[in-house]
Amino acid sequence: MKAVILAGGRGTRLAPLTDKIPKPMLPVGGKPILQHQIECLQRYGVNEVFLTVGYGADAIRDFFGNGEKCAIKIHYVQEEIPLGTAGGLKELEGRIAEDFFLIYGDLLFDVHLPDFYAFHLQKKGIATLFVHPNDHPRDSDLLAIDIDRQLTAIFAKPHGRAYLPNLSNGALYVLSPDIFQYLPASRKVDFMHDIFPELLRGGQRLYAYKSAEYVKDMGTRERLAKVNRDYDSGKPARLSKRAGRPAVFLDRDGTLIEEVDLLHKAEDLCLFPFAAEAVKKINESGLLAILVTNQSVIARNLCSTEQLQVIHNKMESLLAAEQGAFLDDILYCPHHPHGGFPEENPAYKRQCSCRKPAIGLIEKAVALYNIDLSSSWMIGDTTVDIQTGKNAGLRTILVQTGQRGQDKRYAVEPDFVFKNLLSSAEYIYNEQELAK
Repeated sequence: MKAVILAGGRGTRLAPLTDKIPKPMLPVGGKPILQHQIECLQRYGVNEVFLTVGYGADAIRDFFGNGEKCAIKIHYVQEEIPLGTAGGLKELEGRIAEDFFLIYGDLLFDVHLPDFYAFHLQKKGIATLFVHPNDHPRDSDLLAIDIDRQLTAIFAKPHGRAYLPNLSNGALYVLSPDIFQYLPASRKVDFMHDIFPELLRGGQRLYAYKSAEYVKDMGTRERLAKVNRDYDSGKPARLSKRAGRPAVFLDRDGTLIEEVDLLHKAEDLCLFPFAAEAVKKINESGLLAILVTNQSVIARNLCSTEQLQVIHNKMESLLAAEQGAFLDDILYCPHHPHGGFPEENPAYKRQCSCRKPAIGLIEKAVALYNIDLSSSWMIGDTTVDIQTGKNAGLRTILVQTGQRGQDKRYAVEPDFVFKNLLSSAEYIYNEQELAK
């Protein structure tokens, strides 16, 4: 596998730290961030790297040479003038004939690159973006994707819209060599603001690889300090897929939001007043927060998958606005096994393995995030949720909101009963703290 690292930035926002040293050579944990990047690439099987260099190029060349220190082959592409995140890449046309990684030179990351690469090859798109939710979507460029994780829209900040998906660009891509034909020569252009929107308008297929692995930029002095703290605490390794990571699986209706029978309109969604604080507590615990919900409104044809996405956009926007809280993923079952509903959608009327208490959604999450089920939780307001947790080998919490377990569909006892999602999250957080 091959990679390109954009290492030519001057890093003016990091001045005076970058007055005499290029941004990619700033230390994190005692060594240049560019060294962290190259070592991560080498660890996951990348054997050849192209560095686009500009300001401070001699310092980078002197330190890395041709890559013998890192057991990886290094080439240099000199930018005489800054050409943005995409302009300088044109120089590599004809030198890279396979799908390759593109990485911004101010990122600290620990991403399982073979999984990322395999996803890209499976989808056969021209580009795959590493994406994740964050705690500040209001001032981030945001992305919309469909159920197949194909990119459908890019919303540049400022958005000017109330509810958008909490999904941001991680500045780490896999690109097809076909990308070169869309890059201008000797002109400053940006992938997110120029190239990717143009590709979408032209009907090209771009995909989103959604992950909870560690990817952070250190483009300002405040962010550099944060990245150093994260590195010193071992956070990038803890969030990696090398070891199984625990998760909290959350029910939606009656647990995170107020119960509305067959909710199918965004205006009817109402977040519990404690929900954002609860999800933020889960975020702070280091556990993944993953929503798993049955949504037969699709099978009943009460709303489309696109309309359900609008409902979830509102939910994510409210979580972020109140506490900077976020869900690592939202997984739902659109099916219903029984027919006879007016205007039902026959495409979704079937038995499936994803409708709770079946564990298909949880199995999907395990495959996506390498989750350690033995250390994970299921929180919900019904016996269906508790039975789901038991079926998956999770510890279970019944909350005294929503249906309060009064559905009585399954003769099952939860491991714990708490007042609501917040008291549940506080218990899990305190348990995590005690385990440290």
